[in-house]
Amino acid sequence: MPLFYITKKEGLLLASKKQFLFLLLPFLVLVLLFFIVPLVYMVFSSFSNSDGFTLMQYKAALNNSFILQGYKNSITLSLVSALVALIVSLFSAYAMMRFSKSVRERILVIVNLTSNFSGIPLAFAFIVLLGNSGLFTLLFEKWGVDAFSSFSLYGWSGLLLIYIYFQLPLSLMLLYPIYYGIQQQWKDAASLLGASNFKFWTKVGIPIMLPGIVGTFSILFANAMGAYASAYALTGSNYNLAAIRIGALLTGDIFAQPELASAIAVILGATMITAMLLSEWSIRKTRGNL
Repeated sequence: MPLFYITKKEGLLLASKKQFLFLLLPFLVLVLLFFIVPLVYMVFSSFSNSDGFTLMQYKAALNNSFILQGYKNSITLSLVSALVALIVSLFSAYAMMRFSKSVRERILVIVNLTSNFSGIPLAFAFIVLLGNSGLFTLLFEKWGVDAFSSFSLYGWSGLLLIYIYFQLPLSLMLLYPIYYGIQQQWKDAASLLGASNFKFWTKVGIPIMLPGIVGTFSILFANAMGAYASAYALTGSNYNLAAIRIGALLTGDIFAQPELASAIAVILGATMITAMLLSEWSIRKTRGNL
């Protein structure tokens, strides 16, 4: 009798694993070609110029007030839009839980469809509705309503509005499952002990949901920091954002500077990773205190 042999069940298991790896191979190739290779090239490009290895690209990026302003605008826009979308989605997800299961499923289908409406089509839709010759702009002018006197679709207020719009569906889909962690027995027990609905949510519900809320906020922040198409289609290069600066340096208003664009992109990626790590740390700390 051999010392080592493979049973029929183990042989089938090995065959299924090989088949799974074979089916996964196209996906791995796509990840390698369209994510790993560009990422590695971007990092190497940020440390190079015609003379070879250098840190001059990072020095130029961190000492340029215009580029730093782009980072500041991107971080501010991302923080505000993520916070507003998070607060609105918290109340919206809570309201959804009051409906029947069939109604909630229909709402989720609509939310899922809305989450895919972004980029250039979203910017074009806002221009048609709220642009200088937009539908609502002309309609309110005809009615004599001065509703858009301090609103500009092509500036900070317009960008904030469009960012909140595409952040809301993502935030809602991420926060909706969190409410399933709040069990009805806890509400009943709190009610029997004399706690109001507000006190239950402040003392029990929100602390339990807090790790999920923090994680959702970090995802929304990263999503806004990396947004490019909607902002560029809406403002072009008229509003200074880090993502728009990267695109402008790659295409070149006068001449292209791909190495400087790579350095800006690496710093932008480091900012997003730092935010995600801080979020992960706060989630672990919050769970440890529960």
